[in-house]
Amino acid sequence: MNPVQLLVRILLILSIPALIAVGTYLFIRQAFLAPLDPSATKEAIAEIAPGKPFSDISRNLAEQGVIRYAWSLDLLAKTSKADTKVKAGEYIVTAAMSPRVILDKLMSGDVIKRLVTVIPGMSIKELPAAVEAQGLMKADAFAASLKDTGLLVRAGIASQSFEGYLWPDTYQFSRPIVGWDIIFRMIEEGEKKWLPEFTARSEELRLSRHEVLTLASIIEKEAGNQEEMPVISSVFHNRLKQGMKLQADPTVIYGLENYNGDLKDEDMKNPHAYNTYVNLGLPPGPICNPGEGAIRAALYPSEMPYLFFVADGTGKHVFSTTYAEHQEAVKRYLQALKSK
Repeated sequence: MNPVQLLVRILLILSIPALIAVGTYLFIRQAFLAPLDPSATKEAIAEIAPGKPFSDISRNLAEQGVIRYAWSLDLLAKTSKADTKVKAGEYIVTAAMSPRVILDKLMSGDVIKRLVTVIPGMSIKELPAAVEAQGLMKADAFAASLKDTGLLVRAGIASQSFEGYLWPDTYQFSRPIVGWDIIFRMIEEGEKKWLPEFTARSEELRLSRHEVLTLASIIEKEAGNQEEMPVISSVFHNRLKQGMKLQADPTVIYGLENYNGDLKDEDMKNPHAYNTYVNLGLPPGPICNPGEGAIRAALYPSEMPYLFFVADGTGKHVFSTTYAEHQEAVKRYLQALKSK
């Protein structure tokens, strides 16, 4: 072997470790440090359920084309013990993120926020559609949770329904989630907003919390604005004191199975439990989820002698003390409708 050949062989032998080192570095960089596609813009969702094995999360991200190797993210998480710090919820990730960046994201708690708004006067009959619209769960599954009597017992609500107990507000949720989590969050908010003064005032009026919520729900549905709520409340309080039927249209509507927007005379005679044209006193429970304004109005009615009210066509009402005055107000309202 001549000197040149010997030198080439020596250089080759010496370069093998260097090549291995370079190859190893490139492989490690590709597996752990480099994003799969630096120019990617398509978003993927990593959904993490409580107690879900991190290996399942890694495999799911690899299947979605977010990371190159499932094992690399899994190993990175385990060696840094980050897999124990991952927080449940939904996370937006892309193939432009490196495994390290993705791991940091999953530990951040920066979950997708799905907003569900319960507006004052909204019924639990409407809520399942709102929950499904946000992609949290199917409407029928959430409706089943709302009808679960076991959950009512668990919540400590002595009622046949969650109606009236879900506090109107805008809530943030993230998947995965079950119906109870959504319901409990809304009940919990109601507990925070039910002030000690509300309890004291309820006792002063000799009304239970359930009765206050029931009356407030009727006020919520009848009132066209916040200002009129205490006056409308006074009408109902006065009628209850005098043993008169409340005769509130929204209670009739609530108990109808197939209401189409047209309240007929025969509906007013329907003997269902919520019909306050047929039954004396308050209905069995709330007919919607009232807001704080309606609850305060139920607890603190205006001191007015009124026993009747009717819409005036402008979103407000005309209040009357006698039936004769009320009939005149009704006549004017019907004439105004006819002229329109």
